[in-house]
Amino acid sequence: TPNLKNLFNLKFAAKELQRNSKKCDKEEKLEKAKVKKAIQKGNMEVARIHAENAIRQKNQSVNFLRMSARVDAVAARVQTAVTMNQVTKSMAGVVKGMDATLKSMNLEKISALMDKFEHQFETLDVQTAQMEDTMSSTTTLTTPQNQVESLLHEMADEAGLDLNMELPQGQTGSVGTSVASAEQDELSQRLAKLRDQM
Repeated sequence: TPNLKNLFNLKFAAKELQRNSKKCDKEEKLEKAKVKKAIQKGNMEVARIHAENAIRQKNQSVNFLRMSARVDAVAARVQTAVTMNQVTKSMAGVVKGMDATLKSMNLEKISALMDKFEHQFETLDVQTAQMEDTMSSTTTLTTPQNQVESLLHEMADEAGLDLNMELPQGQTGSVGTSVASAEQDELSQRLAKLRDQM
């Protein structure tokens, strides 16, 4: 059954997710700096790749932060259940593989675990407030091109350059995206496989 160690692990995981979010923020800043450098050198292909990386890190940071809040909320509700002796057999079952899942820091797996917990609370009706599922999709697989474009322009402005002038004719779009999209496809397939296994 859920005990203090499980509670500690839930709270620890929430902090760990927050730390990962901060790491992503740092990575985003580094990538932005690389965008600016590449634009200054007139290398738009490289700039685009770093801009996509920056947006990906930014989205990942938000996802880690949201999941941290979600794990935190579940921890509080587990604590309530333990205090009020409302721990059910099925909840004890959910706890079994919990620690390994939390240690993995895999957002897909943690999200599935939180789903199970939240289902237990719905059945128990322990919920004090209805938790909305903020994580509609736990990992952002595609890099929104409009965000990439606006980041490129923002960095160009900071570098005091006019993007339209810097770009060789006919090269405005898909230069650096083919590699990235191939990686994205592979990622999507791996995720789909993961979902089937769960």
